[in-house]
Amino acid sequence: MDNEKRRKALPPILLFLMAYIALLMILTVAERGQPGSQIQTFSDAIWFSLVTISSVGYGDMTPVTPLGHAIGVIFLIMSMGVLVALFGYVVSAISSEGLPMFRLGLRRSKNWYYFAEFTAEADVLARDVLREDPDGVIIFGINREKEIEVPDYQCLFINVSPARIVAHKKGKGQRCKLFFLDENDIGRSLKAANVQELDADVYARTTSGQEKMAGNLNFFQSYDCCARSYWRDNPLFAWENIVVIIGFGNYGMALLERAILMNINDSDFDVSYHVFGDSEHFRKIHVNLGAAMGINEVHPGHDSIFFHDEDWTSAHDLISKADRIIICEDREDTGWDDYWKLKRYYEHDCKVHLRTNLKAQGVDIFGTNEQIYTVNQIVRTRLNDAARIMNDLYRRSVEESLDWDELSDQLKQSKIAVADHLMMKVRVLLRDRTISTFDRKTFLAAYEALQEAVKDPEKLDMLRRIEHARWVRFYAYCNWKYGKVKNPKKHENPMICEYEDLSEEQKAHHDNAWELIGEIARQLS
Repeated sequence: MDNEKRRKALPPILLFLMAYIALLMILTVAERGQPGSQIQTFSDAIWFSLVTISSVGYGDMTPVTPLGHAIGVIFLIMSMGVLVALFGYVVSAISSEGLPMFRLGLRRSKNWYYFAEFTAEADVLARDVLREDPDGVIIFGINREKEIEVPDYQCLFINVSPARIVAHKKGKGQRCKLFFLDENDIGRSLKAANVQELDADVYARTTSGQEKMAGNLNFFQSYDCCARSYWRDNPLFAWENIVVIIGFGNYGMALLERAILMNINDSDFDVSYHVFGDSEHFRKIHVNLGAAMGINEVHPGHDSIFFHDEDWTSAHDLISKADRIIICEDREDTGWDDYWKLKRYYEHDCKVHLRTNLKAQGVDIFGTNEQIYTVNQIVRTRLNDAARIMNDLYRRSVEESLDWDELSDQLKQSKIAVADHLMMKVRVLLRDRTISTFDRKTFLAAYEALQEAVKDPEKLDMLRRIEHARWVRFYAYCNWKYGKVKNPKKHENPMICEYEDLSEEQKAHHDNAWELIGEIARQLS
């Protein structure tokens, strides 16, 4: 936009310079050789014009001819315009960039959080940042005059590049955090150019790909954040056996993925997920998922997934038997249309959860900006810490194991999946599926319950069975299969089998995932 403004301003500037030079030449010709005139050369004319336009008025040179007087009047009028323009430029520089940059420089020791745009999502995340870091400095990379709403918290609007913001911090305090919250902004925004070279942590929203846990670039999906927050806040209860998912776009696939990886609350695997939507692409990718769950059929001892090709509106009997219905269409208007159809025309006696950002009385909603755009969801500090601790536990027990930064993306995702399931483990140990707090007191209580549980062979076996199911689901979802020996290249592992077929040593392999609860409690202290 700034380049376009400069291009538009160039012709008027050239026209002004041409007119100015023409006036100087006419003034020189008119005054040269006239009795009493001090303006005899072109340089004299320039000096006279500058003194006049700047309003200094030394009086050492004055025109004596009528034409010279007329040109002098023109220079006087020009002086008023030049002063106004200069004053406007100074005020603009101070208000739009200069003063904010000066104020920013005074707070270099604080943590800086830069947002490429001022959007509803950025506003929600900025508020959550300030809740965790009240002294943090919020910076929106856009002109203040472009915004209609005024945030009710301290922030700076500075329309400069992220590189300039990072350089302005001069390496003091913690590294800047840069947020690009428009989908795939990191690939198309000029502001995002070369951010991987900056001494800053970059968080960018994307529509595809895994989060990158190396370097300074970190990607996140709003769909995945939505799914994680949903199952964390709305865990399955023991009596919920039939879950209907209406809508299988980006949000629906993310919800099912997290349900597969997280919803292992006990050893009674009898939950069936009924998915309505286009599942062809999903099923083509996850061809080995049947090793962990029943696919379109009941598999005793396992949860199951039924993919329905027909529209949900024809499934009256299933809707009436459902224990939970989740409407998660990618388009909110389509979701609302499904919701009103369901409420008006279908018999059901269960909770109906609707993905929408529009709050409505009496409607159980999820997927709001306040749930998705949080520090813990986007920056993933606590989840990543838990995953790192899990890896450190593994390193202590296994020689020649890898440090976190040396792990492949899949191994990192495996550790993160373990961390995501921690809350479920805490709920199992404390026998309370409503727990949602991630604090030291809760983890200490869970660890005490764990120490008692492992003394009972039956309870210990149940815990191992739960973790084995979670582990197999993750690797089956990633298209691993059974093999007599572990072969990462072929995606084969001997532990991808029924729990009863494991050796005692293999069963004990899963104990570290439960011991992580105690490590987290000690870290939080």
